[in-house]
Formats: sequence, C-alpha cells, structure tokens
Amino acid sequence: MDTMSPFSKSQLIPQEEKLEIRKKRGQLFIGIPKEDFKIEKRVCLTPESVNMLVKAGHKVLIEAGAGVEASYDDKKYSEAGAVITHDKEKVFGCPILLKVEPPTIEEIRLMKPKTYLFSAIQLKTQTKEYFAALEKKKITALCYEFIKDRYNAYPFLDAISQIAGIASIQIAADYMCRMNGGKGLLFGNVAGVPPTEVVILGAGLVAESAIRTALALGVNVKVFDNNIHKLKRLQKTLPTQVFTSTIQEKVLSKALMRCDVAIGAVKGCNRSPILVTEEMVQRMKPGAVIIDVCIDNGGCFETSEVTTHEKPTITKYGVIHYGVPNITAKYSKTASLAISNIISPYLLDLSENGSIDDAVSYDNTIRSGIYMYKGILVNEAIGKWFHLNYKDINLIVL
Repeated sequence: MDTMSPFSKSQLIPQEEKLEIRKKRGQLFIGIPKEDFKIEKRVCLTPESVNMLVKAGHKVLIEAGAGVEASYDDKKYSEAGAVITHDKEKVFGCPILLKVEPPTIEEIRLMKPKTYLFSAIQLKTQTKEYFAALEKKKITALCYEFIKDRYNAYPFLDAISQIAGIASIQIAADYMCRMNGGKGLLFGNVAGVPPTEVVILGAGLVAESAIRTALALGVNVKVFDNNIHKLKRLQKTLPTQVFTSTIQEKVLSKALMRCDVAIGAVKGCNRSPILVTEEMVQRMKPGAVIIDVCIDNGGCFETSEVTTHEKPTITKYGVIHYGVPNITAKYSKTASLAISNIISPYLLDLSENGSIDDAVSYDNTIRSGIYMYKGILVNEAIGKWFHLNYKDINLIVL
C-alpha cells in the first residue's frame, strides 16, 4: 500500500545544487585629496600601491601635492599611472575617497551622494554635525581604526601604535640634547657612565615598541601598568627582563623622581587616565622629558597640554612636555608606507567581489570597519557616545 507523501515525484528526484554566483570583478575609481599639512603629513597610498591598483585595471585620481610631505612628488604618482589634478572638487567627486584625516564638514559638502569614504575617524574630535553631514549625503564610511582582520587583530591601530612607540623614544632622545633644553644626556650604555632612566606608563603595543627601542639603546626601563596579564606578557616576550610594577603612587612617584624620560602610553576607555599628578611632575628632575603619546585621548599626565608640530613642547616646573597628538605624522613616509600596505590589499579584494556592497556582504574584515552605511549609522559605540540612533549592519546588509 502506497504511503502518502507531501512531495511530488519530481520533487523527490535529486536536484542540481544552486550556488550563489558572485558578480564579476569590478573597477574602482579612487580619489586621494591633499591633506591639511598643518595637521596631517601622511598619504594613504604610495606610488608603488597606486601602480599595483592601476595595473589591476583601476583608476586613481590624486590632487597635486598630496604626497609631498611624505616624500612622494607628483611625478612619481604620474609615472605609477595616477592622474594628477589641481581641481579639489574633481577629486572629492570620485566614487571612492581615500583620506588619512577624517574629512571636514566643508569637504563632505564637496562629496557626491553615495560616496564611499575611507579615512580615520578620531572619534574624540568629532561632533554630531559630522555624522549628520554623512547621513545627508548617504555616505558609506569606513574607519581604519575599526578594521578587524580574521586574526582578531586591528592592523591599522597595530601599525600606528608600533610607529608611535618607536617615535616616542627617538623624540625623547632629541629633547635630551642640551641644545633642545635637555640635560645633555645620551641614550645609550657608555662604559663607566650610568645609563639613562626611562619610565613607561602602559604595557600595550605602543609601550612594548617604546620598551624594545629603549632597551636596544641600552637604557634602564621601568614599566607601570595595572594589567598583570600585560606585564606578564612583556616579561615573556621582551629580550631581557625589565622592572615592572602595578601603578602604586609611592612606587611610581619615586621612579619619576629618578628618571630622565617618562612616556605615557595608557589609552583607557573614554579617555586616558591621569596617572601622574602635577605634584609628581614638580618632583621630577629639571630638564627631564615627558612624552605623552596619549594626549589625543586626554593624556596620562595632569600637566600635559596639546601642542603642535610647529611648537611641539612646553616646559612646566623645569620639565619638558611633548604633547603633539599626531605623533606618527612626524615620520610621514614610514607611516604612509605602513598605511598603504594595509589599505591596498583591501582595495584589491573589494574589486574581486564586484563592488563594495558585494564585499560588505562577503568580507567580515571590510564590514568591521564600516560605521556609516549609505547614510545609516551602524556602529554601536559611536551611537552611544553621541546619543545617536544606530542600526545593526547585519540587519541591513544581506
């Protein structure tokens, strides 16, 4: 006796598997405007990366002089296959826009609707008006700081942190010179001469890079952080053992009194915690140097103030304070190479998926960096920080 079946005979016959067909490889049209050199001296793509993109069939339009401060002239970009223009509006009219600094409100007005923006965001410097301007133009914006790769690492932040850590030691060495107002001490281990003393606040990637650079120069290093796991990691990974301690006021104060250089590298959540009070700074040696790497996040030293590349230091209580927020811009070519090496492979991957919208569907790395999708805020942290409505990007992108 036949049993009843809810399926017809044709439905019971094995069917061919139907797979989603990705779109054909797309072409990118990228615009790179000139940054405000008073603030930013880096450039997103080097001529080598531009050449790689052009050979892959993409177009790159660069505003004249965009790479000058990173030691890349227009001729190098032109030889790499880019088109050079003096027309800023033409660059901002490109479908894909690459910047290092986030665009100003005036620059957003120059963009065409539905532009794809790749830039840093520097959240603490933004306002609600910035996001309203992006929303009005239905911009899809990706922020370098948010990009998270398949290894759960943040490639942009890691690269910039490494440069900032190394730079902090080199800058401190410059200001230790007598001609720059320092005590005339050399970073190094000279036979018969006591080594320079350095205190580093923090045990993250910035701090680790600073520690490694300092140790390579032969100085004595003391590290302070309240995260025991980070301190243990340092002890395991550093080439030699260093003094480590949790942040205890008496111990830290004594170390600061004896040190020649103090470096602040504790980011914190909403802002960097103030770990060194004004009174502690007053007790430091005259001519000592403070490098507050976290000044753009509030700073670790109570006496720190934001300074500029043109006037990078102030002196308080006889102690030299360096408080330039964009410390990596001082080494613009190295930073530009690092940024370009991170961005260019992502751009090539985007084209392989057909379009950016297709890439967002397939690529979690690209999706992780997007905070504004077609004018809709899709980042929870930004929404809560500015009290703005936001949506989950996974509910928008199919």
